[in-house]
Amino acid sequence: MKPTPNRRVDAYIENAAEFARPMLQHWRKLVHQACPEAVEDIKWGMPFFIHHGNLCHMAAFKAHCAFGFWHHGMKAVLNPDSVKAKEAMGSFGRVTRRTDLPTDRTLLRLFKTAAKLNESGQPARAATKPRPAPKTPRDLATALGRNLAAAEAFNRFSPSHRREYIEWITEAKRPETRAKRVAGAITQMTEGKSRHWKHQGG
Repeated sequence: MKPTPNRRVDAYIENAAEFARPMLQHWRKLVHQACPEAVEDIKWGMPFFIHHGNLCHMAAFKAHCAFGFWHHGMKAVLNPDSVKAKEAMGSFGRVTRRTDLPTDRTLLRLFKTAAKLNESGQPARAATKPRPAPKTPRDLATALGRNLAAAEAFNRFSPSHRREYIEWITEAKRPETRAKRVAGAITQMTEGKSRHWKHQGG
């Protein structure tokens, strides 16, 4: 079945820099060759190919392009020696010409592997564990020890809310600023308020 082109993706490619258009068209063709069932859409301002969830995406910038897989399982499949993802978004870093990517044969294999991962039902994004709150600094701990209401509120807070207060205090560069933040934190916690309570409807 021949895929139906998405007009928004057509427009994205037409508006891309001249050097980028042939690459975007070529990647588009390869994705549909490997996974004919994939449909196109624009997400976060860039073309996405969707098959049982996000499959892969591509983007064009002024001086380079980017192409990336969505399923975290692809990290184990990609060759770490050829992937320069840290240089730019996507799985292959900055792409300025087709030779910056693996061969078409390799890309087709990767697209098929990505499709199978999506079809498997495995979560596309790796589960992340919540970070524990950092150690309470001495000056804050001392102030909490002098205010039972603030201490009880601080202990009830989630690790993320405790972290917000601790990082706000420890990021202060001047001692007087830090002392002022400790005092402000104690005042808010005495009222049972989290650090960003105004933005949380508190």
